[in-house]
Amino acid sequence: MRHSSWIKRLGMVLVVGMIVSACSTSSATTSPAASTGASGSTGASGSAAPASMKIPSAPVAINVLDVAGNLQLTKGMIENFKAAHPEIVSNVTYSTATAPELAGKLQAQQQGGNVQINLVLTGTDGLSAGIKNNLLTKVIPDDQDMFPNLMSNYLDPAAAMQGLAQGYGIEIVYYPSGPLIEYNPAKVTTPPTTPQELLDWAKAHPGKFEYARPANSGPGRTFLMALPYLLGDKAPTDPTNGWANTWAYLKNLGQYINVYQTGTTATMKDLAAGTVDMIATTTGWYINPIVLGTVPKSTAVGNFQNMTWVTDAQYAVIPSGVSADVLTADLDLIAWMLKPDQQAISYDSGYFYPGPAVKGVTLDMAPPDSQSAIKAIVPPQFDQWISQFPKVTSLPADQQVTAFDLWDQSIGKK
Repeated sequence: MRHSSWIKRLGMVLVVGMIVSACSTSSATTSPAASTGASGSTGASGSAAPASMKIPSAPVAINVLDVAGNLQLTKGMIENFKAAHPEIVSNVTYSTATAPELAGKLQAQQQGGNVQINLVLTGTDGLSAGIKNNLLTKVIPDDQDMFPNLMSNYLDPAAAMQGLAQGYGIEIVYYPSGPLIEYNPAKVTTPPTTPQELLDWAKAHPGKFEYARPANSGPGRTFLMALPYLLGDKAPTDPTNGWANTWAYLKNLGQYINVYQTGTTATMKDLAAGTVDMIATTTGWYINPIVLGTVPKSTAVGNFQNMTWVTDAQYAVIPSGVSADVLTADLDLIAWMLKPDQQAISYDSGYFYPGPAVKGVTLDMAPPDSQSAIKAIVPPQFDQWISQFPKVTSLPADQQVTAFDLWDQSIGKK
């Protein structure tokens, strides 16, 4: 009897131990998502963040490559995540490159079996190249559980831009973009409001209008993709067969352009220096360089009559070949970046104005310095134009790559 009782007690101890062990294992892989940022501010309702985070087997270091200038908008979110979740991330390092360099960097690492780039922040240019060359990890629907209600939480135009990712990335910031023109009002007294007026102005002022190479410039590619709508091309989403008016126009305009800069910042510096008097721009690229002092506050902005906004976005994408633990940490981080309190950081200094991709994120939620910078610079007509003119998404990935290649081959060679 005593022996039988001891065996029963031992069995109970083993059962309890197994239950405790199971609970312990579960808590090591899943953790309730933090409802506050590192600063302690509570996220607004409608957050796209998951109900729980998956925890890697050990904290990981994440190497972030930015090919879009996105860290200006999101580095604060990433640092907040690092501070709030040391059980997921041990360290974050940052590097930058141009969008055209992205595919080569990822291909070299993947072919060598040594993927060191863990997360990429990119615009539609790098996204398109990554998809075309099969360099990215499929996130949706594979990890849909990490992003509940993703599409319904996005602003409507942002939801349309998420579709361009084809499941290979998550949109983290959005803006209506352009096309807009930026100019020195002391030199341009009557700014053009149609493509023909722009062409006439450029002909009368050779070398004084500029836009950057579309493959590496948000304003450059927005100008390129908007022209088919402004010029009445038969198929605005088909650069190969439907852009006859656009290609003819750009060749004609190119006669009066001295150089196609490799990036937008160079065009801003040319405008500030007086090398040119007018450039292609967007909402964010008009605001932010003024805030930073790159161009003078006297710089003016104009729109085209009956324009169509070609919206833009930036994405977090995960290279193929990252470890399971890095993948887990990446997904946790991206979900965190979609929380409304973190999204408010993307107002920044107007670089991607407005910036937030999800609903319910207003300027009064942004950091005080962002609020003051934006209120001091943003022209009142921006919000009017955003509500007044229709919006279309940027070209799909394959068509965007085609458009860039065609521009490089037929327009960009000088």
